[in-house]
Amino acid sequence: MTEIQIPFGGRPYLFSIPPENLAQVLRPAAPAPLADLGAAVESALDHPIGQPPLKSWVRTSDRVVLVCDDNTRLTPAERIIPPLLNRLNAAGVPDQHIACIMALGTHRYMTQAEMAAKVGPEVFSRIRVCNHQWRDPDMLVDLGVSDYGTPLEVNRTVVEADVVIGIGAIVPHHIAGFSGGSKIIQPGICGPKTTAETHMLSCRGGGDSFLGIEDNPVRRDMDDMAHKVGMHTVFNVVMDPAGKVIGIFFGRMRAAFHKGVKLARRIYGVKYMETPDIVLANSHPCDLDFWQAHKSQYPAQRMVKTGGSIIICTPAPEGVSPVHRELLGYAAWSSSRIKAAYQRGELKNGVATALAVAWAMVREKAKVIMYSPGISSRDKAKLGHIHAPDIAAALEEAFRQQGPAARVSVLTHAPDTLPIRAFP
Repeated sequence: MTEIQIPFGGRPYLFSIPPENLAQVLRPAAPAPLADLGAAVESALDHPIGQPPLKSWVRTSDRVVLVCDDNTRLTPAERIIPPLLNRLNAAGVPDQHIACIMALGTHRYMTQAEMAAKVGPEVFSRIRVCNHQWRDPDMLVDLGVSDYGTPLEVNRTVVEADVVIGIGAIVPHHIAGFSGGSKIIQPGICGPKTTAETHMLSCRGGGDSFLGIEDNPVRRDMDDMAHKVGMHTVFNVVMDPAGKVIGIFFGRMRAAFHKGVKLARRIYGVKYMETPDIVLANSHPCDLDFWQAHKSQYPAQRMVKTGGSIIICTPAPEGVSPVHRELLGYAAWSSSRIKAAYQRGELKNGVATALAVAWAMVREKAKVIMYSPGISSRDKAKLGHIHAPDIAAALEEAFRQQGPAARVSVLTHAPDTLPIRAFP
């Protein structure tokens, strides 16, 4: 037996696969991280991509908003924001004119302790740090529609700012192609109506996702929204599987994002040499709930044979979703049935509906087995998934479905993996 180790719930998890069944174990590359992150941040601020340094264009009267990804991401905001604040101060902007908003999208609100940990205690006590209040209509501003016709409802504080700087990480993403860039605005600080339509846009293609496709309709729509909101500057990082920073990209939104994607492809792009019957996809580092862990499905969906089996492994201590529980009423439906119900107005939560469509499209290519101590067998059934009490049992069920000679590929960090076909 070949022993395989994956990171699971904060510790290693070991399981075995017969060597004759094991196709590949795939994981992102792990190059050496930046030796001195602090110096690299300062250098990036000194030499922006596609625009002059902050001090040459930020005015002393400007109201500045930093839009930062939340605690579902590993971006080291506590290392990025302090030197950024110092540069803004040097340009004449006082701390009281600077705010930081957690770009939750439609995630649950972060606690005060979680926000302090994300930005660092110094920043938390130095400037106003708050959640994106996506549930409060009074905190949103209607900006009409995007060039793609998407209704654009955006966080009021961001719209009223003079300078908006996005902070986040670039990794492969099934909806936007890659995270980073304009994604910090949409869905980061938009209203649920806007996010619902963008997510539905990503489901209008064929059976596959936009994973790893830099130029796609969703990305173009998000870029347009970011420009309408007034975010022209980003501070993006590319990290290794352990969350160590490999590259920094600060500057003009599209130029910095494009340059960061090139590195992200080298880190997260992995070649697979055959079409496996079974793909075991581990959700690390997107482990909080299935609303995050679902990202592990899309690399597996791309690789697995039609009619194959996907095993999802996720701790999911917060279950399926602490916010969107109603989707369990229809998540096991077919994609066509979900879309039709949404179009008839029977399903009201467009964000959850769009993800349920994407999940259904995965199941329509392959059977899905789930090992998750945080999700009950009943909720797994409501997702249309087969319950497994551990990975050994999940593999046993997959071999029952696919036969004893089935070939298995393992994705140790599935949400951060971009499979690249390397055979005819």
